[in-house]
Amino acid sequence: MIRISELKLPLTALPVESRRAADAPHETDADRTPAPHPEAALRQMAANALGIPDTDIASLQVFKRSFDARKADILAVFIVDVQLQSAAQEAALLAALLAQHAAHPHIQATPDMAWLPPCHAPDGFGQRAGERPVVVGFGPCGMFAALVLAQMGFKPIVLERGTTVRQRTKDTWGLWRKKVLNAESNVQFGEGGAGTFSDGKLYSQIKDPRHLGRKVMDEFVQAGAPAEILYAAHPHIGTFKLVKVVECLREQIIALGGEIRFEQRVTDVQISETAQGRQLTGLQVLDLHSGTTTLLPTRHAVLALGHSARDTFAVLHGRGVFMQAKAFSIGVRIEHPQSVIDQARWGRHAGHPLLGAADYKLVHHTLNGRAVYSFCMCPGGTVVAATSEAGRVVTNGMSQYSRNERNANAGLVVGIEPSDFPLDPAAWIAAFGNTPGAGLAQEAAQLAALQPPQAHPLAGIVLQRQLESLAYQVGGENYEAPGQLVGDFLAQRPSTALGSVVPSYKPGIRLGDLAQVLPAYAIDAMREALPVFGRKIKGFDMPDAVMTGVETRTSSPLKISRGDNYQSLNTAGLYPAGEGASYAGGILSAGVDGIKVGEALAKALSGGLFAATRL
Repeated sequence: MIRISELKLPLTALPVESRRAADAPHETDADRTPAPHPEAALRQMAANALGIPDTDIASLQVFKRSFDARKADILAVFIVDVQLQSAAQEAALLAALLAQHAAHPHIQATPDMAWLPPCHAPDGFGQRAGERPVVVGFGPCGMFAALVLAQMGFKPIVLERGTTVRQRTKDTWGLWRKKVLNAESNVQFGEGGAGTFSDGKLYSQIKDPRHLGRKVMDEFVQAGAPAEILYAAHPHIGTFKLVKVVECLREQIIALGGEIRFEQRVTDVQISETAQGRQLTGLQVLDLHSGTTTLLPTRHAVLALGHSARDTFAVLHGRGVFMQAKAFSIGVRIEHPQSVIDQARWGRHAGHPLLGAADYKLVHHTLNGRAVYSFCMCPGGTVVAATSEAGRVVTNGMSQYSRNERNANAGLVVGIEPSDFPLDPAAWIAAFGNTPGAGLAQEAAQLAALQPPQAHPLAGIVLQRQLESLAYQVGGENYEAPGQLVGDFLAQRPSTALGSVVPSYKPGIRLGDLAQVLPAYAIDAMREALPVFGRKIKGFDMPDAVMTGVETRTSSPLKISRGDNYQSLNTAGLYPAGEGASYAGGILSAGVDGIKVGEALAKALSGGLFAATRL
């Protein structure tokens, strides 16, 4: 096939879809009419680009569609794959065009994006005790690690500390509606991971030469996600649809011999010293339903923990697994009327059904050396309570597939470094308790005294818990969140009344002064950035926009480093993966990393003895 890019059509040339129920979990392509692309026009444009009559084209498939809004007249920009009637003609034409690449920079051979598993398990695999691989965590990384392991015949055992996605949804709404937190089943923990309660965004800027992202997308579509995620420039699924997709992927893993065990929290790791070094030999697992603890023998475990598994991070540190503190970001969620963002981004085309709710991406480097940027932008969405620990407040953003809520929201966050993390013993004791906190504080002081100074691996958690506890206190100690209007924030005065923007955060917000819950350097940086962003997106610094704190879970505060074999640098058999280990940042990149780690584990199990075959 031949791939042709930069085919442009005016927005008015595209068919407008009608949908029966955009957010319905079971909506199919049959419920959407007419067809999403102007195929006749694209076919003619492709033929013109190739210098052939359109009758020579046997088939045309849209690979990607985006919108160019840099001018008043918005253009739809397509990348298409075409197949000619004659294979010989296609090969000859492609060779000729590629020989003149400078003259045809937008024409190339369509890459082979099919997934090729590196090996398959031998017959009878998994019959010996401790032979089956274990995946800890069932977010997108753990899910795809388990999926590819199952597809290769390795029958993984998945340990998920949270509940099934439907029970988890009920528990999460319990916090939002009744202010009752389930610390093991919430926005952070449970089947589907944190991405289930977000926008379901499926785009990433990772390098992906093997097209593993396409494997992730294909699996989502086969599990019931809308087919448009395969061609949309910024695809998303939305929570209601993700629930069904997650359940279908779970059933596929089980059908292939895998096993999913819910409410199973890993409380310790068993590591043996061998002549070759440290080797994982088992996981201590607490059954949260029965309260019993057992040892699960294994020499191969994927750690797809997610960025909020703080207790597990502490366990791994205590067992000497190599990890390092890393930079992340802190801040707030900011809400505007979606109509303001649509008008600023789409101009006179605002409200067009094909464009939908507009998004944005902003960054500003401040005079105090900080970077302030928008994070996890949720068009037509809501700000949600995302804590996983009692007595702490955390915010996040979420959208449904339709993105038709009143407000737009995004994280407005400031980059921080390990040098910003606290060293005082009181902060460590508050974060980890008296005895462990005092010991960890002593470790942190010793590391800080080195030349050059080093940050303790768990120091970022101390800062996160410190800020989240402050937010809980200032919010009224009932999981309401502290909030402030942008106009008051810029004027350095507490807010006392809402304006035109109605905040969406549930359980609710308590107006006041965000300077009480965030460090001065973060407050100063955001005050400098807001007017700058207002010049980039008209209305961004509108006085009535609402800021809700705090956003602290932008990424993992530490990195569990791994080698080229995807295993821990100092503990064989442990495979750090996904967001928790700092090898991903979002659903798509986490899924891709899960595939890579699953493949690496499979090759380690098989010893490279089994020939690769295409599924």
